[in-house]
Amino acid sequence: MFLQIRDSSDLVKIVDIQELIDPNIKTVHGKDQKGQEEQDTDSFKKENLVFPSGESLPRCWLDANYRQA
Repeated sequence: MFLQIRDSSDLVKIVDIQELIDPNIKTVHGKDQKGQEEQDTDSFKKENLVFPSGESLPRCWLDANYRQA
C-alpha cells in the first residue's frame, strides 16, 4: 500500500499493513519512493501520512479510544 507524506508529494510504500491499522502503534515502517532504486526501510509517524488522494487516515487507525469520543 502506498501513502503520501502530508504537505509533500513523496510516496511511502508501507511494509507492514498490520502496523498501519493498529491504533496502538504510532509509527509505521515504510520505504520512501524517491528515485529509481528501492530505498531502505525507515520509520514514519502515522499522523504525518495521508492517502495519495489527500484524504486523512481513518481515525480508528490512529486512536485506540476512538469509540469513546
